[in-house]
Amino acid sequence: MIAPMFNSHKYNKPARNGLITALDIGTTKIVCFVARPTGTTAEIIGIGHRISKGVRSGNIIDMDAIEACVLAAVEDAEQLAEENVRDVVLCISGGAPQSRLISFDVAIAGHEIGDADLRRALDPAWLYARQSDDRRILHTLPVGYTINGSPGVRDPRRMFGEKLGVKMHIVTADASQLRNVESCIGRCRLDIEANVAAPYASGLSCLVEDEKEMGVICIDMGGGTTGISVFVDGEVIHTVSVPLGGTHVTNDIRRGLSTPLAHAERMKSLLGSVIPSASDDQEIIKVPLVGEEGLDENEISRAILVGIIRPRLEEIFEMTRAKIEEAGIDAEVGRRVVLTGGASQLNGVSQLASEILNRQVRLGRPAHFKGLADSTNGPAFSTSAGLIQFALNERAEQSVTSFRAMEVPKNRMDRVGQWLREHI
Repeated sequence: MIAPMFNSHKYNKPARNGLITALDIGTTKIVCFVARPTGTTAEIIGIGHRISKGVRSGNIIDMDAIEACVLAAVEDAEQLAEENVRDVVLCISGGAPQSRLISFDVAIAGHEIGDADLRRALDPAWLYARQSDDRRILHTLPVGYTINGSPGVRDPRRMFGEKLGVKMHIVTADASQLRNVESCIGRCRLDIEANVAAPYASGLSCLVEDEKEMGVICIDMGGGTTGISVFVDGEVIHTVSVPLGGTHVTNDIRRGLSTPLAHAERMKSLLGSVIPSASDDQEIIKVPLVGEEGLDENEISRAILVGIIRPRLEEIFEMTRAKIEEAGIDAEVGRRVVLTGGASQLNGVSQLASEILNRQVRLGRPAHFKGLADSTNGPAFSTSAGLIQFALNERAEQSVTSFRAMEVPKNRMDRVGQWLREHI
């Protein structure tokens, strides 16, 4: 793994009780996980989720409605955990995340590279100073180092050179949307431990280490947006989102068949598919019409439903392919795609993604945490589990950094003692 980031993006102190609370404010649902760290993993001790109201395409449109949903989900999780929570690791699914890679060098005058040099190289203060008012930095993630121009360095500490080079992955989001989400969290009397881009969290949850090393695209098909994260050599190098998701498929069905929203969602989940079959023309579906519930129902063939669903999924994957090509990283990504998110469970989605993206595709589930119920261990909860993993990673890095900082005075005293023994 790349050397520690030394909190090169905003990460506040962990909660005083040591618990990790993940809060995912999505377009279709609000999810709250409360976890107790147990070494390198965590046990989920509280789960709360509610239908989301007041969010469209990942962005808040009704503050009062979403505040009520967040409070209800957090209260449910608190009751199961039998703990009160204050600090949350917050998922940022809206705000049109943008991603870019930058490279720069710092002079180190030929001495041995230590933690202080890394802190100086990774200090993002100058990035914040240059950031425009309409965007805010979410993450500054080192993805590689060079020493005197030689690439491929994973951890430059204890090496020597004249110049230390850093390649940094910068993730930004719309500042006004972030302020809206943070205002909602504040009104719920919660503090933010960290903001995490949704595509990044999903990748942390669903990908195995071999995939991240070889190169992989993680596509999180949510309700209002589809998040894309790209991992190469074990590090995330690109994150972006497409403003389309499962709710757009549901709305297509609702409009195309003039049926109530709830029934459109039910048809999509139980009968929907993106791959036509020979029997679709013979399979008849009864569809209640808007304003005529309880009266005569319309009848359609399943082929018509498939014909409504497939074009929207094709559009999502074609936009995903265009985003990857636009970033100029298509050649280095590899042949692997992992689909996750609630909309990825639609019948035939993996096959369609493989056809359009021309890559191997598998369905990803969140990493197993003890205490995670079967109902919340599917692709729809990948982002929430990824927030827990993000917090575990950050706390582990903080512990390592603190331990190394404690070692420095001890080593200095050892050297002083050795000099005194030799010269007195």
